[in-house]
Amino acid sequence: MSDKVLTEFVQRGIELLREGDPALHGLLHDEYKRQANVLTMVAASSVAHPSVLICEAMTPVNVTAEGYPGARFHAGCPVIDKIEQLAIDRAKTAFKAQFANVQVHSATTANQILMCSLLKAGDTLLGLELNSGGHLTHGARPSISGQYFNAVGYALCENGDINYEQVAQLAREHKPKLIICGTTAYPRVIDFARFRAIADEVGAYLLADITHIAGLVVAGLHPSPIDHAHFTTTCTHKQLYGPRGGLILIGKDHDTIASDGKTPLSQMVQRAVFPFFQGAPNLNSIAAKARALALIVEPAFIEVARRIKADASALAEWFIANGYGVVTGGTDNHLVVVDVFAKGITGIVAEKALEDCNIIVNKNRIPGDQKSAFVTSGIRIGTNSLALKGMGPEEMQICGALVHQVLANVQAVDDKNYTLDDSVRHEVRSKVKEMCAKFPIPSYPAMNSTEQPSVFQDSLSAVSASL
Repeated sequence: MSDKVLTEFVQRGIELLREGDPALHGLLHDEYKRQANVLTMVAASSVAHPSVLICEAMTPVNVTAEGYPGARFHAGCPVIDKIEQLAIDRAKTAFKAQFANVQVHSATTANQILMCSLLKAGDTLLGLELNSGGHLTHGARPSISGQYFNAVGYALCENGDINYEQVAQLAREHKPKLIICGTTAYPRVIDFARFRAIADEVGAYLLADITHIAGLVVAGLHPSPIDHAHFTTTCTHKQLYGPRGGLILIGKDHDTIASDGKTPLSQMVQRAVFPFFQGAPNLNSIAAKARALALIVEPAFIEVARRIKADASALAEWFIANGYGVVTGGTDNHLVVVDVFAKGITGIVAEKALEDCNIIVNKNRIPGDQKSAFVTSGIRIGTNSLALKGMGPEEMQICGALVHQVLANVQAVDDKNYTLDDSVRHEVRSKVKEMCAKFPIPSYPAMNSTEQPSVFQDSLSAVSASL
C-alpha cells in the first residue's frame, strides 16, 4: 500500500466519522482541544506521537492472531508476524533485554500474569505498601494481588527512602515466593541489585515494575533492573510516550529454569500470557508499541529524559523553598509528591481546584496518611508531558507559582468541597493558556477555540511522513 493510499484510507475514516457520528467526532475534537489548553502535570500521563496514534487506527485490528510469530492458531498472519517481531526486537534493543513479550494489554495485566503463573492462591508475595508509594498490583488489599495472595507490605524509612533492612527482615520472616520492587509514587532511585540479593537469600523470584521510570531507564538516567530482576514489567504510555499497553522483559535470567524444573522463564512467560491469561493480541496496539520503541532510542529522547529529571528537581526545589512539604525532600525521577494537608486542604480539594484552573495533577496518599484514598493528604505531580513540550527548569518556576496561586487562595468547605474566587480562576486560566500557546504539543497542529472539528483532517499532514 503506497503512502497515498494509506493516507486516503485514514482521511476516509475521518470523513465517515464526522458525517456518520458528529456527536462522537465533536467529543474527540473537544478532547483534543482540552489537552492542548491545559497544563498536564500528572505523573501517569504523557503525550503520544502522532505516528504512534495513527498505528492504533490501522488495519491490523481486523486480524485475529492467537499465538506468536511463526506459531499462530489462525491463518492470514505473515505481515502481522513481522509487525510483532519488529516490536519484540525493538523492545529488546531499547531495554537491552534478552526476551520481550509485547502482547500484554497493560502493566497491571503483566503483573497479574506473572503472579498467577508463579504463585498459587494463598502464597506469599512481598511488595511496597500502597501508602508508601506502591501500586494496587503490588499487594494492595482492594486488588486481586492483595486478596488472592498473602500480601506482606514493606514501607519507607523516616527520610522517605525504601526501608531495605525491613524488606530483608520481612523476607526472612515470611519467605515470599515473589518480591516486587516497583512503585507508583516513589521519587527516589531504586536499588535493584540490593533487592535481588534479598530475593536470592530467601529463594524468591524478583519482579521489577518500572512503569513510572521506564523512559529514564532506557535513557540511562536510572539504573536498569533488566539483569537484576527475574522479570521486568512496564506500561508503554507513561514515560515511553506510546500506546496504552504493557511489556514483560527478561535479561540474563531468560533461560533460567522455572520452579517446575524444566521450563525456561522466557517460555513460561509466553505460555502465561497466551493461552493462560489472554486470548488474541491487540495487534494495532503492538504496531503502536513498535513505533514508540523506535522513537525512544533516538538521541532526541535522551534530551527529553534529561529535561524530565531536571524539571522535576526544579519543581521539588520550588515547593520546598515556598514552604511545602515534599515527600523524601526531593526527587530523583519525574515525580514530586507534595503534602497539601499541612496547608489546610486535602488532596482531592487541591486536585479539583487545580483542574478548575486548567492544571491537571492527581490526589495521592503520603506516608502516614490518615485520609482515605478517595481524599488523601497529598498530590502527585509529574513532568513527562511538560518536558516533552520543551519546558525546562525556568518554566517550572512558573508552573510552581501557578499551582501555589490556586492552593493559596482555595477555601476548603470540608474534605471534598471548596470555594475559589472567580478572579483567581480567570487569572490562572489566562496564564495557563499563555503557557500552552508558548509550549504547544510537539507535532500536533495548533488549535484555538474558533477552529472546527476539521482539525482532525489537518493532523494528517503531521503523520503522513511517518506512514
